[in-house]
Amino acid sequence: MAITAAMVKELRESTGAGMMDAKKALTETDGNMEAAVDWLRTKGLAKAAKKSGRIAAEGLVAVAVRDGRGVAVEVNSETDFVAKNVEFQNMVRAIAQAALDVDSVEALNDAQVNGKPVSEVLTEAIAKIGENMTLRRMVKIEAPTVVSYVHNAAAEGMGKIGVLVGLNGGNAAEIGRQIAMHIAATSPASLSEADLDPALVEREKSVLTEQARESGKPEAVIEKMIVGRMSKFFEEVTLLGQKFVINPDVTVAQAARDAGVEVATYARVAVGEGIEKKEEDFAAEVAKTLSGA
Repeated sequence: MAITAAMVKELRESTGAGMMDAKKALTETDGNMEAAVDWLRTKGLAKAAKKSGRIAAEGLVAVAVRDGRGVAVEVNSETDFVAKNVEFQNMVRAIAQAALDVDSVEALNDAQVNGKPVSEVLTEAIAKIGENMTLRRMVKIEAPTVVSYVHNAAAEGMGKIGVLVGLNGGNAAEIGRQIAMHIAATSPASLSEADLDPALVEREKSVLTEQARESGKPEAVIEKMIVGRMSKFFEEVTLLGQKFVINPDVTVAQAARDAGVEVATYARVAVGEGIEKKEEDFAAEVAKTLSGA
């Protein structure tokens, strides 16, 4: 029986298996869909579908730098135990290297790692390790010099927080690493005031305006209060305006100038940020397991 692309697609969607595995299963079973599902199950390749509904909020961020390009890739797992698994770490490292040559998560899913698409490598890892995993995102920057830093490193080049800093001019390695550590610690909202989300600025201004008006002072005084408070807000949330954690007497912008460089861009990626984690009652879960429920 001829195996069509539509048949392969249907089997992939129902089992979570990789494209080549789905095609082989249909070939081995002469196109019988049920038999193909069973074939995949016997090979341990259909387990991934059952895992796909689970929340994957742990995992690793891996960074890679090459020729003025830097990437940070987040691959999630269900538990922190998997993040300590050497096979998982090797997979994440390989995915980060592949990300240097693409510009989107979609393209990265199709990129080759050890002769297979990344999406297929992930599916096989899910089946083997037994947890849901997702390639959540990648961030890429370019600059004359790109410096990377990983906070809470689980292995070389990967950990819970990955930072990339793009710099112009000078010998940037040392100051670049210091600024990257600063970014990991402070999580700035943007590089400068000009890059801030207008909605965030407007929301902050609205709150500060209401706070100032509660003081009962004249409108002219209130306007000056708002200007001063917004200036302080910009200093606190923009990278270049922040006090440098290594030397709080200067801003990050000044520290960079003193080192003969300019911060052109940056990226900070933390594992699981923005994912709503399901709160588990561990004691209740244990009791449920012991009761056989």
